[in-house]
Amino acid sequence: MKKKVGYKKGGRTKNKQVLETIKIYQSLNPTEFRFETTSVWDFPIRGTWATHNPKYRGNFAPQIARNLILNYSEEGELILDPMVGSGTTLIEAKLLHRNAIGIDVNKDAVSLTERALNFDYKTESKQTVELGDARDLSIFDGNQFDLIIIHPPYLNIVKYSKGQNKNDLSSIGSLPKFLNEMERVVAELFRVLKPNRFCAILIGDTRKAQHYVPISYNVLNLFLNAGFALKEEIIKAQHNCVYSKRWEQKAKEYKFYLIMHEHLFVFRKPKKDEDLSKIRWSIKK
Repeated sequence: MKKKVGYKKGGRTKNKQVLETIKIYQSLNPTEFRFETTSVWDFPIRGTWATHNPKYRGNFAPQIARNLILNYSEEGELILDPMVGSGTTLIEAKLLHRNAIGIDVNKDAVSLTERALNFDYKTESKQTVELGDARDLSIFDGNQFDLIIIHPPYLNIVKYSKGQNKNDLSSIGSLPKFLNEMERVVAELFRVLKPNRFCAILIGDTRKAQHYVPISYNVLNLFLNAGFALKEEIIKAQHNCVYSKRWEQKAKEYKFYLIMHEHLFVFRKPKKDEDLSKIRWSIKK
């Protein structure tokens, strides 16, 4: 006879913790996932397996992290997410048997990721998260990581620390200032990534005074100037944007379109003394 679980002896009160654990076990295998093969990614329904939580505003769909990890890393390798947010990358690293380190300037994000990683799953890989700043990765050696996945704020569209943390890039509303800080981030990413390995960044744009502000392509130039080679540009469609409906009437009135896409750039760190002549068009001198 199977042993019943989830009920207190002598009553009908469900043990919520046990049921939640069962729910996580049942959802570890993402049946809604598919491996992407084109440069346009569209996830109308974001993944909800394991402990992924869409309530953290601005986090990306787990399908993005899973595709990148499967395509650009192997089991047992080491991944870095220097702006870990709600832990999407680290959750996927755990499920896919990759070691991973996440850091964030926001202590609430660190705590949230720690909780998200707290589910039972048979793997020999390890995932850790700690407070840190992507502009200073001196705690890591050069050429240490096999893959980097980063999802920075898009200026101050979403203020994660509500202006209370001076180190939080989401507090910056000036594009030149934001790019100056991101330049420091990119230099560190280049230093800690192993040669011939990949760094992926999901970045979006914004609009000011009814005109398009191309944050993404400014950030693209930072990576190229730092020495990265552009491997891919992927257009990722956006869905369920909370504030888009508010702007529909203004968009018609002032003749602009609502931004419903993001850019996923995948960069490669060239090998030492590599001949880049065949891809020199993608390297800004």
